[in-house]
Amino acid sequence: MIKKKFTIPAAYEANFVKKVKELAYAADPKPAVSMPVLLDFGKVRFWLARNFGFCWGVENAVEIAYKTLEQEKDKRVYLLSEMIHNPTVNEDLKRKGIQFLFETDGTPIIPLSTLTKEDVVIVPAFGASKDVVKELIEIGIDPKKYDTTCPFVTKVWKRGGKLAKSGHSLVIHGKHNHEETKATFSQNADESPTVIVKNIEEAKALASCMLGEKTKAEFDALFGHKCTPNFDPIIDLEHFGVINQTTMLASETEEVMGILKEAATKRFGSEKVAKHMANTKDTLCYATYENQSATLELAKTNSDVAFVLGGYNSSNTMHLVEILEKSMATYHIRDFAEINGLETIQHFDQWTHQIVETENWAPTPKNQNPITIALTSGASCPDVLVDELIFGLLDLFDVEKPDFDGVVNLVTSQAQKV
Repeated sequence: MIKKKFTIPAAYEANFVKKVKELAYAADPKPAVSMPVLLDFGKVRFWLARNFGFCWGVENAVEIAYKTLEQEKDKRVYLLSEMIHNPTVNEDLKRKGIQFLFETDGTPIIPLSTLTKEDVVIVPAFGASKDVVKELIEIGIDPKKYDTTCPFVTKVWKRGGKLAKSGHSLVIHGKHNHEETKATFSQNADESPTVIVKNIEEAKALASCMLGEKTKAEFDALFGHKCTPNFDPIIDLEHFGVINQTTMLASETEEVMGILKEAATKRFGSEKVAKHMANTKDTLCYATYENQSATLELAKTNSDVAFVLGGYNSSNTMHLVEILEKSMATYHIRDFAEINGLETIQHFDQWTHQIVETENWAPTPKNQNPITIALTSGASCPDVLVDELIFGLLDLFDVEKPDFDGVVNLVTSQAQKV
């Protein structure tokens, strides 16, 4: 199958990273294991994840948004909320005249009531809730005309709809305040009892509720704010399926499924469990899975330090950080500008939800060995930011950058090792 080519702004293109990806693909188009690419600059080496950066859904959304700006120059153009969770892209769209209607948490910025049928509204890659779609239609705006909803998100919605029609309730593995999960909940809540679980701990709690080990009052305290009205875990989880927010850890979604399958087996018996719990593993997003698999391999490189580029509210980026920080010092940064020389770095701590500053972040050479740096980026991060980070770090460590032909030779020799 030939991958569709999208037209994205030249400002997001990255000559170096583009060449790395092309050569790595040429060396091994379909690797059984997503081994990282080694870029050896002498006293500094980089391990670059095999898969990172803009995914299919993001490229599609970026192309539609920028084409819309060109086609609708004489109209007011709005985005429901951030197009993707990357500040570089969103800030550029704002500079070009796009206005945002909602904050990422759903707080209104511009009331929909102020819009007219002559206005243009772009639906972001996360999708839109049914009530917002209905209001746009009532105004006279067609929400499908400039809809950038990721096809893998709509795939989850469609599977949820099929499950609902077959009498299944839905368990959504996701963050209940994330735009995508809110949209997924909205798409299915009218047709099927639905509950959201965020993590393994909540999946175990829901399993206990399903088995009657927790009371309905305990269920309501844990899940009452993120389920359909009157959801009863005993009744509504007699037949169910698990779908997910596509940017969650794929391995965690599988673990959530496993926990609930174990509970269903305990309740209904192993021979009947398939009649009570639908198999929904085919709803996992391929890009999320590939990027996370590549990051798991990156974590094995024993690097001195790791950088993950991406927006500070990007769920898929946070999960890449979560994978790497178990193995090495890891910094989640927006771009190279967050690094203040070799002394301090500003980065995001997802566990405290704060931007923090760390001193003396830079590793020092050990026994004349090169400094080794692991690099990856979230699915909404333009590759140009990876280019800037690589060459910015080479400057910081006083490493001479080869000319472009030299870089290509370097990449060619290393890509063959993938």
